Amino acid sequence: MIKRAFFRPLAAATAAAYLLLMAQAPLAQAGMIGTSEVLLAQQQQVDRQQLLTMLDDQGVKDKLASLGVERSQVEQRINGLSNAELAQFNQQLSEAPAGGIIGIIVLFLVIFIITDLLCATDLFTFVKCINR
Repeated sequence: MIKRAFFRPLAAATAAAYLLLMAQAPLAQAGMIGTSEVLLAQQQQVDRQQLLTMLDDQGVKDKLASLGVERSQVEQRINGLSNAELAQFNQQLSEAPAGGIIGIIVLFLVIFIITDLLCATDLFTFVKCINR
């Protein structure tokens, strides 16, 4: 038979370990998130992915190569778009005619030129920064 004196220190050690572990556990703070917020976040991810997938089109690749713009720069720019810019861009994309891919490329180039003018990027050597 095991002595009772053994259980008392074991119970005290277990209780102390439990209290120490509970003191270290972070408290979770739950909050309700609306369905519209979840849908908006999902739509933004889909929109970005659509734009990035569009870069795989051979016509887009050829046009970007002829203009001297690298795919990585366009990908960085797409990932850097704000949510409002992304929504506006995808709205214009959905309203564009089927052969409007050239218009989209021109829109990207206009965005690049504007950011070059504002000294945010330096993609085109013929565009001079207006802040200098």
